[in-house]
Amino acid sequence: MVKPLVSIIMGSDSDHSVMQQAADILNEFEVPFEITIVSAHRTPKRLYQFSEEAHKRGVEVIIAGAGGAAHLPGMVASISPLPVIGVPIKSSNSIDGWDSILSILQMPGGVPVATVALNGARNAGLLAVQVLSTKDKLLQDKVSKYKEKLNAEALEKAKKMEKKFLKP
Repeated sequence: MVKPLVSIIMGSDSDHSVMQQAADILNEFEVPFEITIVSAHRTPKRLYQFSEEAHKRGVEVIIAGAGGAAHLPGMVASISPLPVIGVPIKSSNSIDGWDSILSILQMPGGVPVATVALNGARNAGLLAVQVLSTKDKLLQDKVSKYKEKLNAEALEKAKKMEKKFLKP
C-alpha cells in the first residue's frame, strides 16, 4: 500500500459529505491520502496521538474539517509540525457557519492554519496538491494543466453567454 501524503480528518461522520470533496480532488491528481474521524472534543487522546505521529508516518499535509466550535484544525496545528488546512463546516448546530469560520480563521500567533471558505473542502484539496507540488515537478505540471483547463472552460462559458445575450 502507498503511504498517504495527505491526511483528511474531520470531527464527525456528519462532516463526510463536505470533506469528500477534498478526497475527490486528491484522487483526481492521484495523490495518496487517508481519511478518518478525529474529534477534538470526543477523542482528545486520539487527536494528540494523530497530531504527534502523522509526520512520522510520511504524511506531509493535513486537511482538517470541523463544524460548530471547530477546534480540530487549530488543536492539530498546535501539536503537529505539518501544514494544516482548515475547512470550516456549516453543521446542524452551527450559527450559519460563522462560528466554524472564526474558530479556524482566528488562530493565535505561532499556530497558523490555512483556512478555506465555508464547506470549501475542494479548495483545501487543491491547496494540499499545490503544497506537495513545490517538490514534485510532475504534480506541478498537473496543477498547471488543471488551471489551463479552468481557464479554457471559463472562456468557453463567456463565449456562450456573449453569443446568447449580445446582439450585433
